Amino acid sequence: MRPSSLGYIRVSAKEIDGWRSFATSLLGLQVVDRSRNTVAFRMDNYAQRILVESDGGSTINAYGWEMNSAADLDAMAAQIERAGHRVERGTRALAEERMVKDLIYTIDPAGNRVEFYHGPAMAADAFSPSRNISGFRTQGIGLGHAVLHTPSVREAIPYYRDVLGFGVSDHFEQPFPACFFHVNTSHHSFALIQGEKDQVHHLMLELFSMDDVGQAYDIALGEKGRVAVTLGRHTGNDVISFYNWSPSGFMVEYGWGAKQIDPATWTPGDRPAGPSYWGHDRSWVSDELREKARQMTLQNARNGMRSPVQVLPGNHHVMEGACPWWDAHRGN
Repeated sequence: MRPSSLGYIRVSAKEIDGWRSFATSLLGLQVVDRSRNTVAFRMDNYAQRILVESDGGSTINAYGWEMNSAADLDAMAAQIERAGHRVERGTRALAEERMVKDLIYTIDPAGNRVEFYHGPAMAADAFSPSRNISGFRTQGIGLGHAVLHTPSVREAIPYYRDVLGFGVSDHFEQPFPACFFHVNTSHHSFALIQGEKDQVHHLMLELFSMDDVGQAYDIALGEKGRVAVTLGRHTGNDVISFYNWSPSGFMVEYGWGAKQIDPATWTPGDRPAGPSYWGHDRSWVSDELREKARQMTLQNARNGMRSPVQVLPGNHHVMEGACPWWDAHRGN
């Protein structure tokens, strides 16, 4: 038993005005006012995807994983309890705050609150972005993916793989250890990256259009210190993206073109090329690790590493002319 997607997050913040500005002027989310100390945001037909509360903190303090039914929710609770972990049923007030029919929650070994729910509330009106974007890709894959720091990726893997049932997609060891997990056809909905502290690393949102990403990059470059990771393309899920510093101190990845997989036939593997084909200069790592990652991307270029872009049906034109590289690989 595993969840169907990452459905929502709850963000802890020192104040909400910064989040309101960041989420609307850069990310393009739709504001859903809640109270003086909370603000929520939409990104599709769900009534709420991101809930921000002004409680003095700086993190994501709840991850909401969607189950397809009440029966699946109960099955997940039983699965976690059989593995020796405590499960609590959410109160009616908590379910109303999360805008779901019912939920359970547990705490992972690092202290992160992991929630599972079913029956999300749907909005009565269409999603209305706060800036001119084509929209977010969420159907069948959820709001995006979440990545956590952990002092030991190897020690953290069994909880998410064996207790929660997440499928391992792939992993790499350099320039820092990381492991990626899938719960649906998205290459990964969750990942672990080795770091000194147990804390959120980043949240990823995927757009329908590459131009949405490029235009957001222009906006972010105009705000001093906003860009955390420069524009680049990941190996693994093949997404083209950049990262912003959020008002709560973790990063938000903004990307396009992520790979889909078949979970039934997918075989996990190692990624010796590291995290990126090109780009993605990381301000959050030490100078030593940044240079190590840079040398890996330069080696990828020398090796001629490339991959076709991942496009939605109808969202592309076939250009005329021959591509020797594509012709050489299309039969593989």
